[in-house]
Order: sequence, then C-alpha cells, then structure tokens
Amino acid sequence: MSRAVVLGGGLAGMLAAAALARAVDEVTVVERDQLPTEPQPRKGLPQGHHSHILMRGGVEALDQLLPGVTDRLYAAGAKRRGLPSGALARGPEGWMERLDTDAYLLLCSRELLDHVVREQVLRDPRIGVREGTRVTGLVGDADRVTGVRVEQGGAERTLDADLVVDATGRATSAPKWLVDLGLPQVREDVVDAGIVYVSRWFTAPPGTRDDFPGVMIQMQAGTGRPGQGAGLLPMENGRWILSLFGSRGGEPPTDEEGFAQFARERHHPIIADLIAQARPAGPIRAYRSIPDQRRRFEKLPVPEGFLVIGDAAQALNPVHGTGMSVAAQCALALRTELDVRGLRPGFSRNVQAAIAKINQGAWQIAVNTDQGLPHVRANVPLRGGAFANKMAARVARTGCGNRMVINTVFNVASLCAPMTRMMTPAFLWAVLRGPRTPALTAEQAIAQFPEFGDLVKVDAAPRSTASPA
Repeated sequence: MSRAVVLGGGLAGMLAAAALARAVDEVTVVERDQLPTEPQPRKGLPQGHHSHILMRGGVEALDQLLPGVTDRLYAAGAKRRGLPSGALARGPEGWMERLDTDAYLLLCSRELLDHVVREQVLRDPRIGVREGTRVTGLVGDADRVTGVRVEQGGAERTLDADLVVDATGRATSAPKWLVDLGLPQVREDVVDAGIVYVSRWFTAPPGTRDDFPGVMIQMQAGTGRPGQGAGLLPMENGRWILSLFGSRGGEPPTDEEGFAQFARERHHPIIADLIAQARPAGPIRAYRSIPDQRRRFEKLPVPEGFLVIGDAAQALNPVHGTGMSVAAQCALALRTELDVRGLRPGFSRNVQAAIAKINQGAWQIAVNTDQGLPHVRANVPLRGGAFANKMAARVARTGCGNRMVINTVFNVASLCAPMTRMMTPAFLWAVLRGPRTPALTAEQAIAQFPEFGDLVKVDAAPRSTASPA
C-alpha cells in the first residue's frame, strides 16, 4: 500500500494532496491548526485578511486538478474580471484603455477559496487530515526520506510515507530538517524592497452593480522614489477589499485618517471617494516582512521521497499576485510527473526541477519590478539598471493603448506565456515605436466604465478604444 504525507493544509498542501491521490493509495495531510468548516479566517494564515487573486494560469491549473471547482467558486460569489477590460487600471506609466485581452482574474476572499478547494479535495476518501499536529522532523537519511515525526496532544509518533511533500509556507523548517539528515544548507535568494500591505474590508454601498469593476493602481519603479499603489477589488457577499501597498520609505499608514489619505493620493481620488460611500467591515490590518524569497532545493541532491512546494519553495511579495497561481501550476506539475513516471527513482528530483522552472518565471517578473525600487536589499546580483528601467517604462507606456503589447504583457504576468513572448520582433518593434495615441486622462479612463454607476461622477466622455493591433 503506497502512502504520501503532505505537510500543511493550506491551498498548496490541499492541491498537492489532490495531485497525489490519483497515484497513491493513501494521502495524509498534517496541519498544525484546526481547519474551519466554513469560509472563515485561519490563525496560521495572516495574509488571509488581505486581497487575493488567481491569475488565468492559476485558474486553468486549478480546474485541471479539481474539475468544476471554479464553477463552484463563481456560484459562491467569486468574480471574474478581464485584464484590463474588467477593472479600471493605472499602470506604472499611465491609465490604460479598456482593451480586451486573453488575461483575466478570479477574485474572492482567501477563506472562500480555501474552503471550496478543501471541501472538494477532502471528498476523496483516499485523503485524510491530521489537525492540531506539529511536524518535528523528517525520518530517513540523505538518500531517502521514509516519513515524518509528528507531535499531537503531547504524544510523538512517526508517519511512514513513500513520499513527503512540504507545503508549510514561508516559515518552513525543511532547510534544517535536510541539514539534520546530512545534506548541505539550501541556497536562499532574497530580494527585499520592504513592501508593506495595509488592507481593510468594506460593505459595498447600496446600489453597487454586480459587475462593479474595481480599481487597480500599480507601483512605479525606477524613479528613485518609493513605489506605492492600491487595489480596490469586488469580493463575494457584497463586499470590497482595499489593499494599499508601498515599498521601503513609502509604507501606507494604519490609522483611519492616514489610510484614507494614502488612498486619495494615488493619482486620482476615486478610491477614497468610493470607500467614503462604503461601510467598514473590519479593522485596518498590516502585513509586513514579505520579501521575494526562493529556496533553491533543486540545487541540492534532493533525497528520494521528499519534495518542497508552494511558499516553502518560493514566496513573492503579494503585490505581484502570483503566489496561489504558481502553487496550482506546481501541483499540476506534480500530478503530471506522477502520471508519466510514478514513484520511481529520480521522481523527487524531476518534480523539484519542474517546480523550480515554474517558479523562475514568476520570480523574474517580481524581481524585474522590485529591483527598481529604492533601498532594495538583495543577496543576489540585480541585473536592472537605468536601461532596464527605461525599457520597462516604455513597455508600460506603450501598453496603455496598444492591444498587442498589453495582451502580451498580461499573458506573461498571468502565467499563461513565457517571458520570451516579450522578445518577439513584433513586440519589440511596437515598443520601439512607442505609444501611437495620446495618453488617457484619469477622467477619460474612468468614463470607460459605466459599471461604476452612480458611485462615480465624471465629466469626460469615453474615448474610443481603437488602437494599433
């Protein structure tokens, strides 16, 4: 009888369990917390109080792992919004025209997402959960992991396993566990721009339309000033979440007046005007100490029978919105390798290499932005510089009104295309030519979205969105 143990019952852990259940007889998820039976916040998930998005690449991976799960999420109130057709968006270099692209987002609270995924995963009789259980170490040696040691209610025991998957998040103890087995210390890459997230939930005002688009204002790097931005997103149950973010030296405040003022100063007062009409549905919460961080487990002689996935392998600052989508894609890579090879020799190393390849794309997207912010701290070479910043700005400026450019950029950002897609002759030529139409004013950009209804008043007439292909 084949057994797998998954460490961590969060999103990455549940998706890993779903991937494993097709190939092993029994999967045990070990979770330190007591898991809620309803969509509720969880103690071990402090980031759960902040905004979460699933990129298109993550949505598609999720549906392959758990067919029908996104339909269940939409039925429970999750929203789908196109990029940038479904949200008023200001990029680093200006307001975007409302263009249709292939990219989209799935928006809902983290507690709803976790609940719907967990409920569907645990319907499988091959998957069980040990709650209130702490992992104390791995069993085995430098060549093979054969199980884990756990502590529950003061009693210690060993869980034997053919495969152990660590999905315990940023605070993983896997580096220490592997050293205890005789392996070298894992290399850890860190790029820290000092990003701070400050968020609050609101009850949307009466009369808010179901297709309310939300507002997304991105940070601008390469200016020598701290990057700052904001996102007001529609969620289930008639709620909004507003997340403000800023890099080192430009962190958002957490007091009532400062929170509202920071929102008002983001290029246009629309976000502050919207939340002034809404009712606060929770406290203002901050989330700090969230650098871009990856542990290079694929560089180790990974023992047979052990894998690291999710934030335990790579965790990026949430501004980039890729964490959950990457976790879903990595779980799908785990399932694919199981389908092709099964638990044969070399399995762990092959999967860890596949996870690293998926992580690399998201890492590069994040670091390309974060390295252009002031006072960034890093233990790896940063390959940016003035030329890279100028090119990024030109891409962003051109993309404000060029369908081909912004479609390419958002497909890469939503993990549906490799970064090499931004090196094709057609893309580079469009960027070199630069913008072909005047930039939108804030009023023109807002007027593109009648879905704001009576919540927003603008004087400008919508501008035609016809643009170069």
